[in-house]
Amino acid sequence: MSTLTDLVQAQGRSSEADAEWLQLLVGDGQLIADLAFADVVVWVPTEDDGFLAVAHSRPSSAATIFYRDIVGQQIKPEWRAQVTEAFTTGKIVDTANPDWYEETPTRVRAVPVLRRLSPSGAQTTEHPIAVLTRHSNLSEARTPGRQELTFNQCANDLFGMIASGDFPDLAAPSGPRRGAPRAADGLIRLDPGGIVTFASPNALSAFNRAGFSGELEGESLADVTTQILAGRLEVDESLPLVVTGRAPWRADIEAHGVTVTLRTIPIRDRGTRTGAIVLVRDVTEVRHQEQELITKDATIREIHHRVKNNLQTVASLLRIQARRAHSDASREALTQAMRRVAAIAVVHDTLSGGLDQNVDFDDVFDRVLQLVAEVASTHNTTVRPKKTGSFGILPSEYATPLSLALTELVTNAVEHGLAGRDGEVEISARRQDGELSVRVRDDGVGLAEGKVGAGLGTQIVRTLIQGELGGTIDWHTLEGEGTEVTIKVPLQWLRAER
Repeated sequence: MSTLTDLVQAQGRSSEADAEWLQLLVGDGQLIADLAFADVVVWVPTEDDGFLAVAHSRPSSAATIFYRDIVGQQIKPEWRAQVTEAFTTGKIVDTANPDWYEETPTRVRAVPVLRRLSPSGAQTTEHPIAVLTRHSNLSEARTPGRQELTFNQCANDLFGMIASGDFPDLAAPSGPRRGAPRAADGLIRLDPGGIVTFASPNALSAFNRAGFSGELEGESLADVTTQILAGRLEVDESLPLVVTGRAPWRADIEAHGVTVTLRTIPIRDRGTRTGAIVLVRDVTEVRHQEQELITKDATIREIHHRVKNNLQTVASLLRIQARRAHSDASREALTQAMRRVAAIAVVHDTLSGGLDQNVDFDDVFDRVLQLVAEVASTHNTTVRPKKTGSFGILPSEYATPLSLALTELVTNAVEHGLAGRDGEVEISARRQDGELSVRVRDDGVGLAEGKVGAGLGTQIVRTLIQGELGGTIDWHTLEGEGTEVTIKVPLQWLRAER
């Protein structure tokens, strides 16, 4: 399924700005569908003067009409004239008689979508950029209650704002959707003075849990929140504008161990504010979960930081011990152990700096390569390390064995392939076809074809690549022309690969 932007721009009659506006509108498609108790579909014009469905929102407050997704379909003949009229006239068009869709009586409203050109100005596009249709299911017709009537009135207000370019509001911040209040969570209707004219039962319950006792209707929402927050020193600075219905923002009320989030949608008629819709949701549990995640992430970062410090301490002790070793063999063994510990410490140092447990392995390996200079200096060698391609993002459980294995390979190239001479070590990385391929090549003396080292370093590399990463490793040597080692790791093993 193509994305909304792909579908919009593929028709050739909509600009990138039009697509961005429709993305904002579709972001509130669920809210509009719930308020209207109806399916909501967005249509964009096509080159053949038809219309294509690019978005569809089903109501959670009523039965849907479209049991199958219609996104990507051309408009049906029975709706084409009505949608075309709304698109050409720029006015809302309602059906005079019920429309039948798959033996279900429906009522269709076509709303032209105008795009505002700037957040502060009143100028809009000369012609509609799309048409939004509301499809109401009449088979469940009943006498509506006060809440349903209010929700429908709110939907009609939003339809009018969509047709005039006042909704969505460009001044509204694009905050996270997690914890965002929905119509069913609680809805309050304000008049221009900020007085509550309607409060749904869920909205009233949320305020009661926050410490307000009484009825909301007839009260100033600003006075109610002031009463709830009496004595608190820290208050959301945007709260006054939100509870008076003046700004399309979100704010939280925290009192008595309860967190209530509010989202305000100012209602405007020809540029004049006539009231506001305030969506209300008790997000106490959501905030607790977020705090637990923050605490967990901070703990994990601290653990990585301490592990890194401990590993660096161990590396320092090994370095000191190596300097005091009496035999060359002991000194070499301690130096190699120090280098391996330092390579692992680099990964933990990277993990300690962020919340994500995935790492940019290109950054990690660039730091690991700095260890090569120290190895080269002890072997009277000038090495020119060269890295091409990209490793990309890897989860921590794969970054550690891979960095250690590559450290061994590069070290072997310096110690054995380039010992006592100048040369180049090239590390090439490539991700494609479901696997990560890494090639380590040096231009040293090389080894006899088919002869692979049997030392500790080679055993470590085999264990890490084949055992821990489930990959393959191949040594390809040409005597006098250097050595090439190829590693292949299956990406489907990388659970957190992004």
